[in-house]
Amino acid sequence: MNPYRYFPTEFRDKYIIQEWGHALAILQSEFSEQFGDICNVLASFELRKSSIVKGGGGKSKVSGYLDNYLYGLGWSEKSFDTSILIDGEEHETPTHKIDCVKGRIALDIEWNNKTEFYDRDLNNFRMLHNLNAISVGVIITRDTGLQEDVFKPLGIHKKYGASTTHHKKLIPKIEGGGAGGCPLLVIAVKSGAYVEDI
Repeated sequence: MNPYRYFPTEFRDKYIIQEWGHALAILQSEFSEQFGDICNVLASFELRKSSIVKGGGGKSKVSGYLDNYLYGLGWSEKSFDTSILIDGEEHETPTHKIDCVKGRIALDIEWNNKTEFYDRDLNNFRMLHNLNAISVGVIITRDTGLQEDVFKPLGIHKKYGASTTHHKKLIPKIEGGGAGGCPLLVIAVKSGAYVEDI
């Protein structure tokens, strides 16, 4: 099935959209509020030159925009307090923090991190889905093509290295079963979202 049928036609130019485990059908039919929020943030998002050319530590402006937009709609950063019981003894096994959670939908943004962050996210989604804590996991990342189409012409390609989080690094991890049976939605920002604002 074509995942783009769930979205406005302009999303084809701005994003790669892929799903596993009927994630979009679940979102649209059972979590329409969260799905609407995701559509709204994607519709408003622009990959602005001013957000990617300036250096600095901490969270990127791209991730910050997406996070803050969703926080304004009632999403929140969350870790889950989980534990396992071994021979009657409880062992706490808290999850890593997920960037944005609303109800049973978990969303992580991986813009320019080490690729190991994908493993962490997928493992979190797998475990939380197995525990019946979430219904769908969502990852927003960047299209690999941005390296040639946008970053190289701007002279910033070195800070977006091949070993950082981008679409072609994520898909083999998913296809290898990294998320187990958790339904997944992956959205990768393409060069069609790029805007020269400076």
